[in-house]
Amino acid sequence: MMQRTQVTLEAEEHRNARRRSNALGISLAEYIRRLVRRDLEGPVRTSDPSAFFALGDSGGSDVATHKDEYVGEAIAVRERGT
Repeated sequence: MMQRTQVTLEAEEHRNARRRSNALGISLAEYIRRLVRRDLEGPVRTSDPSAFFALGDSGGSDVATHKDEYVGEAIAVRERGT
């Protein structure tokens, strides 16, 4: 059984939510129900354990691997005054 709920949104939020629901081809009420349902289900879990180890890895930086070298170079440059 459904329960009626009243929600107050900022004008821009309402426009954007209505626009999004229209793009999905559903009512605003159904759009909000789906958002609530998805939030209550909790985070989507991945079964790939390697995803845990890749957290924060942008793939474009080696700072974590070579930080000691970089710090050493920065200190040497500072000591030389250049």
